[in-house]
Amino acid sequence: MSHQIIKDLSTRYTAKKYDSAKRISAEDIEVIKQAIRLSASSINSQPWKFILVESDEGKQRLHDTFANKHQFNQPHAKEASHTLLLAYDPKFTKEKFAKRVDAEVSSGHLPAEMYDNFMGAYAFAEMNTDENGNNASWTKAQVYLALGNILHTLARLGIASTPMEGVDPELIGEIFETELNGHVCEVALAMGYQNKEEDWNYGLPKARLAVNDIIEVV
Repeated sequence: MSHQIIKDLSTRYTAKKYDSAKRISAEDIEVIKQAIRLSASSINSQPWKFILVESDEGKQRLHDTFANKHQFNQPHAKEASHTLLLAYDPKFTKEKFAKRVDAEVSSGHLPAEMYDNFMGAYAFAEMNTDENGNNASWTKAQVYLALGNILHTLARLGIASTPMEGVDPELIGEIFETELNGHVCEVALAMGYQNKEEDWNYGLPKARLAVNDIIEVV
């Protein structure tokens, strides 16, 4: 199929080795930031925070979070051009949701007279909130919506990426405590340009099940 979307997704893959000398341009970083901002989430909750690691100091801090486990991902911390930490709010309250509804009104998307009706959508979060106010399983799911959006954005830009659940949430929580501000990071995304000579995964054909094996049309 020659459609551009299929070309994008057919050429993207999980990079195993980055060229540390190559940096993502400032222009592309701005596109990535806007794509992050425009990611979908249930009831437009946006219960997340993203930390973009780009400085040498930030990369060293990220490198340090691999001290105890997942060292196979540690080289990406310094070799990738940038790494994005995707964090969710484990206690997304109705008060926090109200700030999103305020933005709905101020943007002109939601008529002011519908404010209270839209606040009722918080019921989706309440259904996934325990007696301690924890709704992490629901808010974490929203982060993966953003991750999928960013992966396609990077493919369109011709930027390599490595989604990493192999991170240490506890050490990330300690080392990036100020930036996280109560959010929890359990997945990160390395971004940059692959070292084609050393990346064994580069240029190999896609390995996916056939369309008919995974999609039923009724």
